[in-house]
Amino acid sequence: MRNLNTLFRPKSLAVLGSVWARNVIEQCAKMGFAGDVWPVHPTKPEIGGIPAFRSLADLPDAPDACFIGVNRHATVEIVEELSAMGGGGAICFASGWSETGEADLQSRLVAGAGDMPILGPNCYGILNYLDGAAIWPDQHGGTRVESGVGIITQSSNIGITLTMQRRGMPLAYLACVGNAAQSGPSDFARAMLADDRVTALGMYLEGIDDPVALAGIAEAARAAGKGIVALKGGKTEAGVAAAATHTASLAGGRVASSAYLAQAGIAEVHTLGELVEVLKVFHAHGPLPGRRIASMSCSGGEAGLVSDLAEGTGLAFPPLTEARRKRLFDVLGPLVTLANPLDYQTFIWGDEAATTEVISAMLEDCDAGVFVIDPPRSDRASPESYAPALRSLVAAAEVTGRPTFAVSSLSDTCSEGEAQALMAQGVTPLMGLETALAALDAAAAEPGRPGWRPWARVSDGETRMLDEVEGKALLKTAGVSVPEGVSAGDLGALATEAVGLRPPLVLKGLGFAHKSEAGAVRLDLHSLEGQAGIKGAAGYLVEEMVTGAVAEVLVGLRRDPVYGATVTVGLGGVTTELLDDTVTRILPVTRDEIARALRGLRLWPLLDGYRGRARPDLGALLDAVMALQALMADDPDLVEIEVNPFILTETGAVAADALIRKAL
Repeated sequence: MRNLNTLFRPKSLAVLGSVWARNVIEQCAKMGFAGDVWPVHPTKPEIGGIPAFRSLADLPDAPDACFIGVNRHATVEIVEELSAMGGGGAICFASGWSETGEADLQSRLVAGAGDMPILGPNCYGILNYLDGAAIWPDQHGGTRVESGVGIITQSSNIGITLTMQRRGMPLAYLACVGNAAQSGPSDFARAMLADDRVTALGMYLEGIDDPVALAGIAEAARAAGKGIVALKGGKTEAGVAAAATHTASLAGGRVASSAYLAQAGIAEVHTLGELVEVLKVFHAHGPLPGRRIASMSCSGGEAGLVSDLAEGTGLAFPPLTEARRKRLFDVLGPLVTLANPLDYQTFIWGDEAATTEVISAMLEDCDAGVFVIDPPRSDRASPESYAPALRSLVAAAEVTGRPTFAVSSLSDTCSEGEAQALMAQGVTPLMGLETALAALDAAAAEPGRPGWRPWARVSDGETRMLDEVEGKALLKTAGVSVPEGVSAGDLGALATEAVGLRPPLVLKGLGFAHKSEAGAVRLDLHSLEGQAGIKGAAGYLVEEMVTGAVAEVLVGLRRDPVYGATVTVGLGGVTTELLDDTVTRILPVTRDEIARALRGLRLWPLLDGYRGRARPDLGALLDAVMALQALMADDPDLVEIEVNPFILTETGAVAADALIRKAL
């Protein structure tokens, strides 16, 4: 594990290059960097008004950090020299590495760095707003802070944008990791969170470098009261097998990444606005204890919008208790309809004491409170009449100790100055009603299971598909129920072998990934007499049909190129993709986690006795999923196991069809 402390908090900084190096010097001066800045250039006498050294060898000491603003080939040589002289770390600014097909050059860069940490290549660098170190070759919008959030991004442009926000988010660190050839997001996450002045961490990720390490970092952060929130970019579903199974098409990259973040206890958002708002929540309060929200506004329209926009989130608005109703009635009287969300109307507008009591009463029995308020623009109107309501909000937050949020309906109806003033008084402003509600939902994400880490990744390689006979034999050894059946190379031999089977029967042709689509399945047969061959079949399997079916469920486990392995469960059969009603989790999982995943399906009622239907034996299904997980854990050559469907009866779960791939 490399020490990134000196790179983040340097006492001395070397800058190499010309224009880009001058920019770094200017940004350090603007930030009030108190350390030494040493320009290095072979011909220029000075850079940015500071005398330049002709070479690294001429420096008074090995620099704590170095910004390398030269071409990629020279960057490799400089990194080698810095490492040899004991440099603390380097920012590799140049592009033109693995992202353009120059993987060998990038490998040389990493080898040349040795134990010295490098950031990038193909990145802007680091902004340290706590200590004033701006190893950064461009403009940025941040300012010095005493404490704040850290942000790691794999996009430098997104990093610049995040520094320009006007939402009151106190930014402590920003690191753009670029190609992350050596030190990746997990390394920088660990380094940022180790600083007591960092209150939370935000990440824009195009890929996750070390899922096992990041899960441990997230668990430690949560224990320290620090939340992590991530925006996962990129739609490529790398490593998905080409339509071999339903699981491959349903549990690809984006689905798996969302499952990983949830299980690691990392909040996931889908826009940059949500990322900023969640970070503000985390900065002020840490992860929220729950999603029970009290909503207040002086307009029925706003109350209705809150209710409508919260649909589809996990937010809940608990009904008012009798005690809360009495407190509210005593202040608001009979003309206000008491509810949550509450439209308290304008009878008490300007009355600080009354408004404080209303807000305090609403916050009882809730995890957090939302107060919808849009101060008028100060250049064309006066915000003075809104001041009593905001003071009441601050007072109620102080009295109740509950996380309290001033939410503007639009993102631009609360100015940066107003946002910062509210933050300083203990009330967190959230900008844009829809964004605010999504952020509150994300900020209340559950912690990961203590000690949970994903399985290690298994190297890709060629695979072979087991035929159904082999696959079911393997399932049977694991304790998974399969139908009674026999197989043979031709129908004549099969008929002889099938004498002891009880009809109705199922005849299947072997050698097909999707038998139904290939016309290789014949159902409800009473004998094999008169059956014609199946075109393209490599052999035949005949089984007793499973009777008494209550439901069909898909269960698929597959190795994942990033997260180790996944399990997908959902309503099964030939319409699996059409229904698109599955849930994916990262292995390992517990029995209870799979039970909760099933309850998260849209069609869960069909598995729970909907309108008097028989209930399937879900206990048997859960036993089977655990058996399949154990089977894959014990055999690293198993690449994929899909049972579609498990036929569930009232007394069991039978693997009616199985597709299994193993490494060669």
